[in-house]
Amino acid sequence: MTVILDRPYQFVPPCRNNLWPAFIQQFRIVDRYLRKKEGVVSYECRNLDVFRDSLARGDGILLAPNHCRYADPLVLGWPARHAKTPVYAMASWHLFNDGWLDAFAIRRMGAFSIFREGSDRKALDTAIEILTEAERPLIVFPEGTTNRTNDVLKPLLDGVTFMARAAARRREKHYGSKVVMHPIAIKYLCKHRIDSWANQQLSVIESHLGWTKSLGGSILGRTIRVAEALLALREVQYLGCTREGNLSERRDRLIQHLLSETESRLKMSVGNEDLRARVRAIRTKVSSIWFSENPDEQEKLRLKNDIVAADLAQELVSYPNCYLESDDVTDSRIVETIQRMQESLWGKADVGIELHAVIEFDSAIPVPAAKAPRGVEDPLLVELRDRLSSMIGRLSKEARPLEAESAT
Repeated sequence: MTVILDRPYQFVPPCRNNLWPAFIQQFRIVDRYLRKKEGVVSYECRNLDVFRDSLARGDGILLAPNHCRYADPLVLGWPARHAKTPVYAMASWHLFNDGWLDAFAIRRMGAFSIFREGSDRKALDTAIEILTEAERPLIVFPEGTTNRTNDVLKPLLDGVTFMARAAARRREKHYGSKVVMHPIAIKYLCKHRIDSWANQQLSVIESHLGWTKSLGGSILGRTIRVAEALLALREVQYLGCTREGNLSERRDRLIQHLLSETESRLKMSVGNEDLRARVRAIRTKVSSIWFSENPDEQEKLRLKNDIVAADLAQELVSYPNCYLESDDVTDSRIVETIQRMQESLWGKADVGIELHAVIEFDSAIPVPAAKAPRGVEDPLLVELRDRLSSMIGRLSKEARPLEAESAT
C-alpha cells in the first residue's frame, strides 16, 4: 500500500550538505546497493556531454527520465558521478516511510518528498527554487509512478512542465539566464541468457498456484499462462467468477469494476476518464477522509480496502496491450513481467538476473518563461514525450529477442 495512513503528511526537505553525496559516491555505496537489491551490476552513460555543457553554462537543469524500475533514481547517480555534480530528486512521501535507514539515506542523497495524494505547495516551491537558483540539477520523473514496463512510456504529468516554466520565469527575471530540461532514457538489458532463471521462477509461481506438475511449454507460453491464472484469481475475488475474452479485455473490465465500485462507495463523481487520474483521485479522497473526518475502525478498514483496489487497478493499468503477444518480445520483457507477478504475489521480486543499465541523455530543451497556452496540451510536454518515446523505442531494440526455447 503506497498511501501512508498512520500519520498525516509532513514535507521532508532535502539535505543540502554536499559532503553526504560526495561520501556516497566516493565509497560506491549506490553500486553495492543496486547490485544487491535490484540486480543492476553494470552501466553505461551515453551522450553525457550534453549534460556537461548545461552544467558548464550554469543553467537551471531539470532531468526528466522515464521511470520503469525502483532502481531508476539510484541509477542516475552514475551520470552524476561522471559529471561531478550532486543532484536533487523529488520522491514520493511513502519512500521516506519504509524504514529510518532508507529515509536517512535517500534524504542525504538529495531527495525531498512530494505528496501524491494532495496538493503539496512546499514540494513545488522547493523544486522551483532549486531550478531558479541552479543549485544542483533536479530529477523529476514525469510519469509520476513506476512499473516494470521499460519499453512503454506512460502518460506524462503536466506538473513537470509547470514547475519548469515557473522556474524559467523567475530565473530570467532575477538572473537573465535560463532553465533547460534534459530527457533521459533508461533501459535495462539482461547481461546473460534468461532461460534458467525464467524457468526456475515460473516453476516457483506455478507451484504457488497449486500446479503440482508443470504443464511445460516455452518460457513465453508459460509466462502468459501464469499471467492469465493470476488475472483469473483477481476476477474471482472481485467479480465472483472468471470472464470471457482476451487478456486485455478482461484486464480492462476488471479495472473499470475496481474503480467504479470504489468511486461509488466514496461518493465520487468521475470527471476524468484517464485511469491513472482516477486512481490518484481515489487515493486523495481516502487520505482526506482518513485525516479529516475521524472515521471509526470499520470505516478505516473499508478505506484500506479502497486503497488496495486502487493499487490493483494501477498495477493492472501497467500491463500494456500485446507486450508479450507480438514479434517484438524480448528477454527483458519476460523478466519484467515475471518480476511484476512476483511483486504482486509476495511484495518483492527475485533479482537473480543480472542487469546492465543504459542511461542516455538527449540534448537540452530550453524551457520557455511564458505560461503554457490554454486550451491545448503544453507544447513543452509534447516535445518531452516525443523525445522520450523515440529514445525508449530505439533502446528497446537493443534487448535480446526471445528465441524459441525447448519445452520444459
